[in-house]
Amino acid sequence: MSSSLHNGWEVVIGLEVHVQLATRSKIFSGASTATGDAPNSHASLIDLGMPGTLPVVNKEAIRNAVRFGLAINADIGRRSVFERKNYFYPDLPKGYQTTQLAEPIVGAGEVVIQLEDGREKTVRIHHAHLEEDAGKSLHEDFHGQTGIDLNRAGTPLIEIVSEPDMGNAEEAVAFARKLHAIVTSLGVCDGDMSQGNMRFDVNISVRRPGEPLGTRTETKNLNSFRFMEKAIKLEVERQIDVLEDGGKIVQETRLYNGETNTARSMRTKEDANDYRYFPCPDLLPVLVSEEEIDTLRAELPELPDARQARYVEQYQLSDYDAGLLSGSIATARYFEAAAQHGGDAKLAANWVMGELAARLNSEDKDIADSPVSAEQLGQLILRLKDGTISSKIAKQVFEACWNGEGDPDAIIEAKGLKQMSDTGELEKIVDQVIADSPAQVEDYRSADDAKRKKKIGYFVGQVMKATQGKANPQQVNQLLQQKLAP
Repeated sequence: MSSSLHNGWEVVIGLEVHVQLATRSKIFSGASTATGDAPNSHASLIDLGMPGTLPVVNKEAIRNAVRFGLAINADIGRRSVFERKNYFYPDLPKGYQTTQLAEPIVGAGEVVIQLEDGREKTVRIHHAHLEEDAGKSLHEDFHGQTGIDLNRAGTPLIEIVSEPDMGNAEEAVAFARKLHAIVTSLGVCDGDMSQGNMRFDVNISVRRPGEPLGTRTETKNLNSFRFMEKAIKLEVERQIDVLEDGGKIVQETRLYNGETNTARSMRTKEDANDYRYFPCPDLLPVLVSEEEIDTLRAELPELPDARQARYVEQYQLSDYDAGLLSGSIATARYFEAAAQHGGDAKLAANWVMGELAARLNSEDKDIADSPVSAEQLGQLILRLKDGTISSKIAKQVFEACWNGEGDPDAIIEAKGLKQMSDTGELEKIVDQVIADSPAQVEDYRSADDAKRKKKIGYFVGQVMKATQGKANPQQVNQLLQQKLAP
């Protein structure tokens, strides 16, 4: 367990993460897991728990759970058992959820996270269990009523339960990002949080140093890293304010609204025995053989930590940069494609983490939806490397690409953005700038070497202005140094 001081209080955080598994059919039926179709078009009688129906476990869901367990060096349950968790909710048509409790498919494991200051921290995983998802309540299209869409009911999930090893929002978000990187690298989940395919429940408590654990609250269904960070900070402040005012924290489930940055109580938290778990009479224990585990282990793809190490070795990137680029499988694929097309991994890394990331963040886009493809960025890098365009012009070309005006080569040609590298032509412009700036020339020539490096910037700026930014900066510098020499 780890905690962090916050105004004299220790913060203790644990996460429960619901990961929707990327299977074509549901966990206990052959119904499709496809999204975007008409409500209730994928709700089978088995998913509804109708009398006379019998569930059958989806083998691929079992394999996906084992793959995750292997990726976090967890104990794999050679025998796991499904149970019924009984509670009433409008979008849970059976009146119970088929899940795992006493004997889960994945046991204790660990995930190593990297923090912004470079420190590493290990977050322990208590277990991860298989279960079915519930349906979805619809409020938007109904006045004074609620619609129920059961398409999602029965979709396979793993619920990953951490130990309370995190002490602040930064650690919790780093852990969530690392889990996202692992499951998307494995291909067991697409990681689309906007569709609820990965959701986070955050358990938070505070205490004075040395005191027993405080009463915890659970903030449910957070579906973005940004919202998670804000929700944690909000709840920590709320609990501290309540306790410092002499109040008590109530164990409860809370909901966070990202649009208004507010939270509210949903219900007082039930204990596990309130759910009346009992073994599912329709499902036999799941047995996983050593041979199956060995086969799945041998088939594991490259995971985020291994990819980060490869980027450091192969591309000579820093640990930090390699970590940023390798954390998301989508970012990693984009970066590698841009580096391959552009022939320069370091330039590709700088552009992906700089200009591209800034634009994606400002427009709240995912890298998979980037208007500038990896191939286009690679072409832009090529033109930077061969001197066709300058760094300043490259940003203009990127902007035009982003706005859908074509590939970099076509944009450079159409807009006449090629860098001016004709020495004779540049020399005339440099001579004119020097002739027009007698006072600055005298000032430059009378300065010492250290000051000249700063003062030459004036002349470079004037040349770039005269050429509309198209002059080759290196050539301009060389010409100026030659012609301004005392």
